[in-house]
Amino acid sequence: MAGTGGKKKVTGKEIQEQVALLGDPVIEKRHGAVAALRKIGTPAVNPLITAMAKARDNDGRWYAAIALSRIGEPAVASLINAMKESTSREFRRYAAAALGEIGSPAIDALINGMESDDRELRGFLSQALCRIGKPAVEPLTRRLGDQNEVIRQCAALTLWQMGETGLPAMVQSVQDEPGSR
Repeated sequence: MAGTGGKKKVTGKEIQEQVALLGDPVIEKRHGAVAALRKIGTPAVNPLITAMAKARDNDGRWYAAIALSRIGEPAVASLINAMKESTSREFRRYAAAALGEIGSPAIDALINGMESDDRELRGFLSQALCRIGKPAVEPLTRRLGDQNEVIRQCAALTLWQMGETGLPAMVQSVQDEPGSR
């Protein structure tokens, strides 16, 4: 594939061809497109986000989300910005899933995104953090003392939603507060 390995710059047309293959009925072609888009990396992020936003069905959103999650950290900021701009629940659901699969590199951006006035967006960001699980516990626990009340509340609710993964850290944080004994 042109553009992999740094030898030749990938064109927008080549990226669009790979993005189009995400909807191919042959599963091997979809998997091949995901692998190719991962190798392309950053230049494929915005076309994938656009494809996910315009997808007619969940399969289209699913494969775009998988490709974005495989690209990883370079997709984080663009995904969160797109979630802020789009009010589509389906888009946000799949963007949150992609961010959750990206994992640790997305944690701080997800928590910072909770400053939003958009409650639904905060819920999807929280879902992504819950999907990340244990690696998100310590950063969320640190934010229990944040100056921003919305961040504090979202951090606490997210730890609560994590259940056995997040609750012990939240309880310990309360016990460690001055004057709590």
